[in-house]
Amino acid sequence: MDVKSEKPHAMDFSSEKIAMTEDTSFQTVQDGDSVRDLEPIDPALEKRILRKCDLRVLPVLAVLYLFAFIDRINIGNARIQGLEKDLGMSGHDYNIALQVFFIPYILFEVPSNICMRKVRPSTWISGIMIGWGIVTVCQGVTQSFAGLVICRTLLGVFEAGFYPGCIYLITMYYKRHELQTRYNLFFTMGVLSGSFSGLLAYALAKMDGIGGYNGWRWIFIIEGLATIVLAAIAKFFIADWPEQAKFLTPEERAIVVRRTREDMVGAKMDRLDSKARRRIFFDWKIWCGAIAYIGSAETGYSTAFFTPTILKQLGWTSVKAQLFSIPPYAMAAVVAVTVGFLSDRLRHRYTFSIIGICINTIGYSLLLAQTHVSVAVRYVAIYLIIVGGFIYQPLILIWLQNNLGGHYKRGVGAAMQVGIGNLGGIVASNIYLADQAPTYPTGFGTSIAFQWLTALALTAFLVGLMRENKKREEGARDYRYNLTKAEQENLGDDHPRFRFVY
Repeated sequence: MDVKSEKPHAMDFSSEKIAMTEDTSFQTVQDGDSVRDLEPIDPALEKRILRKCDLRVLPVLAVLYLFAFIDRINIGNARIQGLEKDLGMSGHDYNIALQVFFIPYILFEVPSNICMRKVRPSTWISGIMIGWGIVTVCQGVTQSFAGLVICRTLLGVFEAGFYPGCIYLITMYYKRHELQTRYNLFFTMGVLSGSFSGLLAYALAKMDGIGGYNGWRWIFIIEGLATIVLAAIAKFFIADWPEQAKFLTPEERAIVVRRTREDMVGAKMDRLDSKARRRIFFDWKIWCGAIAYIGSAETGYSTAFFTPTILKQLGWTSVKAQLFSIPPYAMAAVVAVTVGFLSDRLRHRYTFSIIGICINTIGYSLLLAQTHVSVAVRYVAIYLIIVGGFIYQPLILIWLQNNLGGHYKRGVGAAMQVGIGNLGGIVASNIYLADQAPTYPTGFGTSIAFQWLTALALTAFLVGLMRENKKREEGARDYRYNLTKAEQENLGDDHPRFRFVY
């Protein structure tokens, strides 16, 4: 149901020629051919190009995402190694240190993606990564709670552009039903960061006393230095926009652009004028996707920040808690990749998302009743929460991207969804209260509520997409063909020929 029969005045474009300037700007040269007039793409050539993209776009970003997420959540590992005691923290100070990260993180995501549209992604992504690597090192040498808060705030500024920027960049290389599998492979590195972070923290904590620094300081210092070095090297390997990709020949660049534009069926938005801004910022789909992502982010950050603490409160030592936080993330990685593959093959997102939410809810329910279950069952609950959350979080992001059309619409839409959705991170930072340990009724109960907020938002999203497709089939949006040619060519997914997917 993605494509409708051709309408009069359908937008023409061809990606057979790509014009690029010496700087970062670029444009697609249109030669007047419509999509139906182009020669079919050779399947063998198309497969070869996809393989190239898979090898050059995804692996570098995935490794960078691993380090990004480690730098964001390593405070949870540092906490159980003595961070609070050394910095004189008490009460809700830890929650405050978590919360301040999200304020700039939310505010700077949209501006960052707009900037990345005008700058080469390789330059932008590596630059902000060096910035947060430096801040991570500073967390390891700060001598006060105030210093930690400043560092966490700056970390939010620099990390704001990374995740939505990666989503934006990846979506420009693939068709809609090629995206979920590939995005989940990228996303899996974030999942594995929970596992790798625990293992790394266990190793770095052994440096306790070296140079007069306690073990938790070395967690920040070594991981921050590694990020800086990796970012400097990655500048030369991160893919730029398809029209700028040096690893592709001019013919291959043209085919990548053509494939994605044909898949989007008339949806184009290459100008950020006043009408385009209205279409972006008042699009119900973006707001619905953002609300859905709030619940997803809440459970993601809850597990990242508090899993080591919860495991330690099962009566385990800090070292054992670090090590036993690894297996649930490893399983979640396998499940996430499998679900992504099935979702693309079946061309469906909604049902998989609801299944993930149900699994997640069972896990939280077991922890709510933890005084009546064994330690083993509580550990299984951690598995269910992490696996369930990492089933539906990537689905939510790609499902929205599948239904946004045009360069700016996708870029700003991704940033808005992730930015607004990270309000869930603020929630997660404030619901696991120290005076409620180890049962955390507020934390677990609130998490269940937010999962079903996500379920409601996804259901509304599904119904809205189905309703809009029906209207377009009935011709209720054909009045847009009467707009000027310039406006028709910048409608994004509001173009009458575009069809939404579920």
